[in-house]
Amino acid sequence: MSSATAKILHPLPLRSNDKPLFFDPFRSSSRFLGSTLSFRFPSLSSATPRSRSSAVVAVSDVVKHKKPKPTSNLLITKEEGLVLYEDMILGRVFEDMCAQMYYRGKMFGFVHLYNGQEAVSTGFIKLLTKNDTVVSTYRDHVHALSKGVPAREVMSELFGKTTGCCRGQGGSMHMFSKEHNLIGGFAFIGEGIPVATGAAFTSKYKREVLKEADCEDVTVAFFGDGTCNNGQFFECLNMAALWKLPIIFVVENNLWAIGMSHLRATSDPEIWKKGPAFGMPGVHVDGMDVLKVREVAKEAVGRAQRGEGPTLVECETYRFRGHSLADPDELRDPAEKARYAARDPIAALKKYLLENNLASEQELKGIEKKIDEEVEEAVDFADESPLPGRSQLLENVFADPKGFGIGPDGRYRCEDPKFTEGTAHV
Repeated sequence: MSSATAKILHPLPLRSNDKPLFFDPFRSSSRFLGSTLSFRFPSLSSATPRSRSSAVVAVSDVVKHKKPKPTSNLLITKEEGLVLYEDMILGRVFEDMCAQMYYRGKMFGFVHLYNGQEAVSTGFIKLLTKNDTVVSTYRDHVHALSKGVPAREVMSELFGKTTGCCRGQGGSMHMFSKEHNLIGGFAFIGEGIPVATGAAFTSKYKREVLKEADCEDVTVAFFGDGTCNNGQFFECLNMAALWKLPIIFVVENNLWAIGMSHLRATSDPEIWKKGPAFGMPGVHVDGMDVLKVREVAKEAVGRAQRGEGPTLVECETYRFRGHSLADPDELRDPAEKARYAARDPIAALKKYLLENNLASEQELKGIEKKIDEEVEEAVDFADESPLPGRSQLLENVFADPKGFGIGPDGRYRCEDPKFTEGTAHV
């Protein structure tokens, strides 16, 4: 990313005669949040501290237009493009299969799908190493896949089977894999942000206290626009900036918090502006374009690795399905849904690859066929896997990993058949 872009990324103190650092969607013809063209601030009194009439181009536009011309005009290599395409196809096909399995009664509880948001997961996570940490929300299947958790383990977890990444005890909203440094899956909004902040603190502690000089581990915390009005969000932005933690806060702003429009729930819908308020860069990027997301992610990851602290990135995206598979999705305007469907991030990447001769139609069809087979195999594997035994019921519930303590005979109480039947004397 160019030095010009980096300057726009960094928050600077404003004086009374300074011009604003970032793009102002309310005084520009550019679009932001889909329907903001009809959303205007009321007339401001003379007490307004400073004018916002001078607009600076958006960060995503700087990435696209202002960076020095490389020897090649291409944003990615062929190998990178095929990796991105395969990962996005895997996320889409997997989620479509989840919908089928849910309606066939193979999954239980709430299932929240990621369709439409693949550019955000792929754009960030495919830049990370295995040692880097990802913290997700209840919409976590695709984050797990992007981080490298095998599709069969994710599908088995959704089926509630012992071969799942949490042995069937996590389900749709609680994906976890120590091996891949995916530490949730959290059902309550905002719940994962403090965990992510702690993971980032661990990386800094290893480097500065334990003197592990080669530790450049980065944490990426994903969450939605509805979370950004919660206390944990503000508290953790403050701590991360204060301690210069290697963390990236990624807002997947799909414009709707269940059935509440973001514009009706937030006094200022530009979430990225909350970053500079705490002394960290705030960036808005088109979350339907994986290449733009990837360019911003490179800068944010690089800042974290260099010890320059956290970044807040707001990715404007859109979910193509309802909030969950139990949501009839009747509140959103059909015209709005159609407008974003026309900007499908997978179709956009495919067009870029073909137009720039980075891949042939045959190569892309080969990837699609491979993913179809992988997801079909994951379903067969999950379907044939065993359900957890009753003795597993209380494992990982209490501090004792085997369950509810030790009985008078010195054996784990959960191993007593009468205990799991509810008839044992405790």
